[in-house]
Amino acid sequence: MTDTRLSPLRKFADFVREQRTRLTEQWMKTVFGDIDLVEADKLTYQQLADHLPEILEGLCRALDVEDLERVEPAIERDARQHGMVRWRQGYRIEELVRELDLFHQVLDEALEEFAGQNSTFTRRHESRARRMVAETLSMVTLTSIKEAVSERDRKIDEYTGRLERVNHELTLKQRLVGDLYESRMQITRSVVHDLRNFLNAFSIALQLIGRAPAKAETALALATRQAADMKQLVDQMVEYSVVLGDDTPLASEQVELRALYDELVASSRPAIEVKGLKLHSTFDPALSVATSNRLKLKQIAVNLLSNATKYTKSGKIELAFATAGAEHWLIRVSDTGVGIAPSDARRVFDEFERAAGDDIPGTGLGLAIVKELCHLLNAQIDFSSHEGVGTTFEIRFPLGQDKTE
Repeated sequence: MTDTRLSPLRKFADFVREQRTRLTEQWMKTVFGDIDLVEADKLTYQQLADHLPEILEGLCRALDVEDLERVEPAIERDARQHGMVRWRQGYRIEELVRELDLFHQVLDEALEEFAGQNSTFTRRHESRARRMVAETLSMVTLTSIKEAVSERDRKIDEYTGRLERVNHELTLKQRLVGDLYESRMQITRSVVHDLRNFLNAFSIALQLIGRAPAKAETALALATRQAADMKQLVDQMVEYSVVLGDDTPLASEQVELRALYDELVASSRPAIEVKGLKLHSTFDPALSVATSNRLKLKQIAVNLLSNATKYTKSGKIELAFATAGAEHWLIRVSDTGVGIAPSDARRVFDEFERAAGDDIPGTGLGLAIVKELCHLLNAQIDFSSHEGVGTTFEIRFPLGQDKTE
């Protein structure tokens, strides 16, 4: 028995609820048959109809109370969800509008059908119901579009942010490439300059032998010295290229620090004393072993000692192995040499930089090698220097393999 106390609009709402499955299928048939809805053809039944029940129920609640404003928040929430999902499913804005317009047409046909079956549903009731359906679907369409646009803008902002980061990284890499190119050009110029000087001197020595046999011994000594200088240049170039190009994992081992210290003292003393310098060396008895790479530790110390010896004309060289807190130890190399000018301090670890010009032989690669090796060993390098007084380099290493600054 029909409840005559129900309002005509509520009766229509109940009709829509009862016919929801049929209306949904009718709408989906229309959607799949519309040539303008390209993305809909890619969706499954469930994906296409996901939010239709919620939107239909929101409309029915508005018809129940004959007041759209009272149920507007819930309808807007469902509409936002619908707009977001459709955007993620690849819908264009015009497709979203078209889909909801077809939904509106299905509801209009259902309203005509219901009005034809119910004599109590007057033209005035039909007009009010049609207006409420139109207002509800307009709100759903507008809210869905806003959400889709918001989702699109969020994605654009996200992609823009990514693009800006990529552009920033690209700019940095381009700058690094430019710096690298300039650095390599500097290397080329420096090597060519040194090799030309060596070869000129070597050529002069050979000419001297040919023109003045009595001076052959002096000329041979000059040629031998030039050959030794050329060998040193090549050896350090090879050493530096190996350090830069070695991408194999660092092999760590237990390094006996006292044994390494004794070896460095014994190997460096002859070159120091032949220049009339004194070697002062100290070893902290608290040191025992460190987890590191023995060969690279030796390379660092040898380069520092060689550099100190080269730039010191009188006085002494100091080598120290000492503790540096509970988790670190250090190598300190000091000299009483020419020192480094404050204006040159920031370039001291650059390739082919020399503190005292061409009158002191060398490649200018020693400290560049030290810097790269310190990076590999997770070591911190510091130095202090005063022109005409001397320089001190101090490198702090972790005692254990996993110790960091």
